Amino acid sequence: MPQIKANNLTIEYEDVGPKDGPVLLLIMGLAAQMTFWPDTLIKSFTDAGFRVVRFDNRDIGLTSKLHGKRAPNPLAQAAARFVGFGGFAPYTLHDMVSDTVGLMDALKIKRAHLVGVSMGGMIAQLMAATHPKRVASLTSIMSGTLNPRLPGPSPRITVPLFLSGPKGKSRDALIKRAIEMWSLIRTEGDDHSELEAKLAAGFDRSYYPAGVRRQLAAIIATGDLRPHIRKIEAPTLVIHGSKDPLAPLEGGKDSARNIKNARLEIIEGMAHDLPKKFLPRIATLIVDHAKQAQKAAAKSLAA
Repeated sequence: MPQIKANNLTIEYEDVGPKDGPVLLLIMGLAAQMTFWPDTLIKSFTDAGFRVVRFDNRDIGLTSKLHGKRAPNPLAQAAARFVGFGGFAPYTLHDMVSDTVGLMDALKIKRAHLVGVSMGGMIAQLMAATHPKRVASLTSIMSGTLNPRLPGPSPRITVPLFLSGPKGKSRDALIKRAIEMWSLIRTEGDDHSELEAKLAAGFDRSYYPAGVRRQLAAIIATGDLRPHIRKIEAPTLVIHGSKDPLAPLEGGKDSARNIKNARLEIIEGMAHDLPKKFLPRIATLIVDHAKQAQKAAAKSLAA
């Protein structure tokens, strides 16, 4: 896949579909490389006439790593932020918004339909709030507002995900741990064979846990998104699973509450992943939302 210089980084990206089609820009979540987007979902978008751009966020995959910048202990950082102290993280989600805008600039993309998952949904929400002219529509999936008053994941999820390490350092042990971690948050009763294959391929493509810690620090350092996202004017779709154990449904509801005219779609039974059995519905929701936004924009220009 190609690379491009943007915002003082070298960003690994993929650009597929009709070059003259409206752009769907896909933003992945914490610890997830761009290769985690399901192939069938990408095909659904390109078949619908969209030019699809996806990329590795900073500190993940084959995009630049911020070596030498240490992330604070997440519990200590969260406690410090609770009492009003910040500044411990090497960067925030606002910097990751700048990465996304920089990629668009480098690719000469004026406007895009943003689709963000989890942390990527937070980045997309912030970008829609702070760079409104660059955003044709917004779809935020299994994400939220970082509202400190809302319930977060239970210790059953957070302790093994963020506070425990692997029991071995061999390739097999590390891949096994990754699969075990995903099993805590994935949708029950779905075919997870593709995801497990992607986890193994992702390990071989890039294994860099220090970057994941810095991304987590960026989320904590950014804090409550609500003051920003209340400014969003772009047509917004919020998709959330009813059984998400990592980003509880209340987070998605809070995004929809705080974004003007946002539409909330709750997928019953979906957890914190993009399950194969729900991909047709998710694809239809995103494609229809983006096309409606395209039509509304064209109508506005013609008026």
